[in-house]
Amino acid sequence: MKYKAKIIVKLKEGLNDPEGRVIEKALKNLGYKIEELKVPKYFELVFESKNPEKEVEEMCKRLLANPVIHVYEYEIEPLGE
Repeated sequence: MKYKAKIIVKLKEGLNDPEGRVIEKALKNLGYKIEELKVPKYFELVFESKNPEKEVEEMCKRLLANPVIHVYEYEIEPLGE
């Protein structure tokens, strides 16, 4: 069966987000009143599996997220046969 997974990977709370800081500063320079900006990674994939939850967990742990610095969340929806 085919599934679609939407995965968001974020830095753990309190860790430095250099990309977010640069974008935040640029937006402030443009006159926007930004208090905080973070840049998560977003992955969307379509795959076939008999155990989609297990496979998405494995993908996150093995490649998409570094458990030392990242937290992640995901949604999986069936697409049919």
